Amino acid sequence: MARMSADERRESVIRAAMTEFSRGGYYGTSTEAIAKRVGVSQPYLFRLFPGKKAIFLAASERCISDTVRVFEEASEGLSGEEALHAMANAYTRIIAEDPDRLLMQMQVYVTVAAAEAAGDHEFGEAVRAGWTELWETVHLALGADADETTTFLAYGMLINTLVAMGFPPEHRVWEGFYPSARRLGRLEK
Repeated sequence: MARMSADERRESVIRAAMTEFSRGGYYGTSTEAIAKRVGVSQPYLFRLFPGKKAIFLAASERCISDTVRVFEEASEGLSGEEALHAMANAYTRIIAEDPDRLLMQMQVYVTVAAAEAAGDHEFGEAVRAGWTELWETVHLALGADADETTTFLAYGMLINTLVAMGFPPEHRVWEGFYPSARRLGRLEK
């Protein structure tokens, strides 16, 4: 078996951290759990990242950048309503395929709020920069229409919340959503 490079090991840590943090949050996840999932020692983990905060930030940035990439790929060559539906369907698909991604997003928002309340603005600034890129990606795909962008992202956040709370697809709170969004209510916990 070939030995992993530091970059490959770093990538493994980010993927493992996304899984661990999605389930336990920043404060409830130990670096020991991340190291164990990757199969490395904690000292090695800290050679790759200076600390837990850096690991969480890398996982957060990856979570957002993956979503940006999905939206870019889905909307490539499309505009307006076609782009909207393509991005919505692509997002539905990634959340259905990887529910930890949704939970990681939710953990990112909670952690930013907690960090800001504690006076740590560095983390929030980094996450807001990624989210701004996400907003811009959607905004451009929807013809630079601020109302459409806001509506699309607002529905996305509502969907995230309903799925995270486990509302089944037949529940009345899903009325008015596109059929692809209703499928999200069927996610396994």
